Amino acid sequence: MIIAVDFDGTIVEHKYPLIGKERPFAIATLKKLQEEGNILILWTVREGELLDEAVEFCHKRGLDFYAVNSNTPLNDEPNVLANKELNACRKVNVDLFIDDRNVGGLPDWGVIYEMVRNNWTYDQYLHEVHNTQNIQKKSLLKKLFK
Repeated sequence: MIIAVDFDGTIVEHKYPLIGKERPFAIATLKKLQEEGNILILWTVREGELLDEAVEFCHKRGLDFYAVNSNTPLNDEPNVLANKELNACRKVNVDLFIDDRNVGGLPDWGVIYEMVRNNWTYDQYLHEVHNTQNIQKKSLLKKLFK
């Protein structure tokens, strides 16, 4: 999958324009998703030096993105200029967005990982958790009343 990931409030606590503390398991989960073949794009409102700080924050923790605020890597100035000249659309073509501004907020990173790994919607995740809990409860009751 191609996944766009927000920075402030998602990878780190929301302290914009400062960089907040890393949200628990955010970078570890994103690195695991990359190891499993997913492509990550950093998709943030940050620009200029603030964007550079966010990219460097992640890089120092071993997380590098395929692209930043773009569908494709823009590693050198001529590509950036060419992209501007073509009036390239900033809307990214991805399979999934991970952002703290989702309706209902941001689930914890363990839930996000399970949803991505299993290709579940949040409703499917909740249904699966509910079914698993019911199976465990029934199993415990069966054990008690044998």
